[in-house]
Amino acid sequence: MDASHGNRLSRARRRAGTVLAVSALIGAGLAAAGPAGPAAAAPKAPPAAAADCSAAYKIEQTVDGGTTWRMCWHYNTYSGLILDKISYQPKGEPKPIPVLTSARLAQIHVPYDDGDAEFQDVTDTDFGQALQALKPGECPGGTIKTVKVPDRGNVKGLCTTTRARGHAYRLTHDQSTGGNDKVYTAQGKDLLVYTVNKASWYEYITEWRFSSDGTITSNVGATGSLSPYDFDGGDGRGWPIGKGDQAKAESHSHNVFWRLNFGLDGSPKAKVEQYDSKVTPSTGGGSPTTKTTRTPVTKELAGDRKDMRWWRVVSTRGKNKDKHPRSYEIVPGASNKHRGRPYTKHDVFFTQYKKCEQYASANIGCPNGYPKSVDQWANGETLKHPITWVNIGFHHIARDEDQQPMPVHWQGFALAPRDVTAMNPLTPQDLADHNGRIPIGN
Repeated sequence: MDASHGNRLSRARRRAGTVLAVSALIGAGLAAAGPAGPAAAAPKAPPAAAADCSAAYKIEQTVDGGTTWRMCWHYNTYSGLILDKISYQPKGEPKPIPVLTSARLAQIHVPYDDGDAEFQDVTDTDFGQALQALKPGECPGGTIKTVKVPDRGNVKGLCTTTRARGHAYRLTHDQSTGGNDKVYTAQGKDLLVYTVNKASWYEYITEWRFSSDGTITSNVGATGSLSPYDFDGGDGRGWPIGKGDQAKAESHSHNVFWRLNFGLDGSPKAKVEQYDSKVTPSTGGGSPTTKTTRTPVTKELAGDRKDMRWWRVVSTRGKNKDKHPRSYEIVPGASNKHRGRPYTKHDVFFTQYKKCEQYASANIGCPNGYPKSVDQWANGETLKHPITWVNIGFHHIARDEDQQPMPVHWQGFALAPRDVTAMNPLTPQDLADHNGRIPIGN
């Protein structure tokens, strides 16, 4: 390894797992502690809402259409922000619908193209420790919460706010199809929760968005600065930065992993399904046909994206008002899949829950000799409590515009509700009876 990469390594200090707790939970369980008494014997309600964390660690926001999102949060010494007990309650639902038990960043793997440097920015740097303080202008219209960071103290580093997303829907209800010529349209607004963590020269924005239609979106934005120690890229592995052709910024990848622990309808037990659609070309001048098949995923899986393939996690406990099982579909964003490591060769993983399996690569906290990456955990065990891992890659070939500072480049995924509610939760009252087959003229 050359001196330039060594300089970056010296800034990315590996911390011994014996010094800092693998999961430094800040506040998320403190309110529940206390002596047992008569109240403790009372029957517990289903874990519907984020009601068991103190006010300082609770997030609750009503967005457009009357939808309310509730969740708890805590802070982890390695991966930073973790969201817990996420529930969704659209207008018309009598109680919150639990969606996720926890959601977190699970690794940022950064291999450089020359093979001389490779980093695990979440577990091998001061990522969690290096939470950045936010200025009021970075959280417009919102609240900046104080985070207790071990060994650092209080940091005003968690923004909760709302942000416009554009059209929520638009429908012209034509008389020709039995309508009233009225235009139904609405603008949407999301709950936005985010932090900024520094890892060497990069600053990572970890963003979670919660929409009124039940969609959850997570993105990681990389910004900050190109490493001045990595301007030695050779032909085919670097891009000229600055005057002439003397300095070439080394190309590299950002392979971001998320870990999702679903708790649909309050139960960790869930089913996983894979859907594939196959198009058959037409013969004899007819139209092509398409058939979609469902494959239950009953054992651990390392999944690969293909055209017209998708996965969903299905509730085993709850159904919507149409008697359809609630589920969430995984919608990966654009990705440059990096095939240099077994754990980056796949787009999604479904593994059976193990408490110590927390990070997709360079995992910490498991016993000595335990496999260190998610690809080794997906070894065919039966799925009873599935954990979902999403991998989105970005191959960063630098450009002059990346300095200085570097514009944010985003990578992420969405969780789209599928049959969580019987209709669009934002449906106008005029169209409330338009569920299923509606006769023309009604």
